[in-house]
Amino acid sequence: MAHASLERLLLLLTAVLATSAVVCKTGQVGWVGLIVPHMARRLSGSDAQTALPVSLLLGGFFLLFCDDLSRTLLSGEIPLGILTSFIGAGLFLALLMNRGFALKRG
Repeated sequence: MAHASLERLLLLLTAVLATSAVVCKTGQVGWVGLIVPHMARRLSGSDAQTALPVSLLLGGFFLLFCDDLSRTLLSGEIPLGILTSFIGAGLFLALLMNRGFALKRG
């Protein structure tokens, strides 16, 4: 039992380190490309013919939502990368913990 917990912790740590390396290289808006396809696959199933269009639409809506929030939340503009990071980190944690977004599995 302890071996499985250690293995899970090691895999989660590896995933977090790999994700942080990609975000450091591509920027914070590139973070959307890591989260949205996983959410789309959870929503539409694993078939690429449905997951790809859902991913495209969901990514566009997510960035539009973050952009609208960044322009209207305060009197000054909040950088888009900050909002995508805050919202995306919560969504990514939810996906890692295997909660939410599981409407249809394929």
